[in-house]
Amino acid sequence: MITCVKIHDLRKDPSLATGTTVLVDRLWPRGVAKADVHLDYWLKNVAPSPELRKWFNHDADKFAEFSSRYCEELNARQDEDVDTLQDLAEKDDVSLVFAAKDRDINHAQVLKKWLEEYLKTR
Repeated sequence: MITCVKIHDLRKDPSLATGTTVLVDRLWPRGVAKADVHLDYWLKNVAPSPELRKWFNHDADKFAEFSSRYCEELNARQDEDVDTLQDLAEKDDVSLVFAAKDRDINHAQVLKKWLEEYLKTR
């Protein structure tokens, strides 16, 4: 099972995460001390490219196009972080940890769907 958990929620209630916890943001979240949250991995390179992230700017009207572009990026990436995340998802439950304010319109939700599609082909 793959879940998405906001880092600020995880800090207050670690039981929200199941399995392996993976921070999927390129930048460390503001206002969160590394000692305040347990993460098994921080896979920066599974996050959207800086250019795509800046273009999207958490604009709900751009989410469908952002999702499509982000999936294209993930499909084209040959990266150790992507491989690691795929391996983790194949072996155990994974909690994708993110810092975006919107719980529904963010890259972690897109990544979750992308990973679920990947797992269907295994």
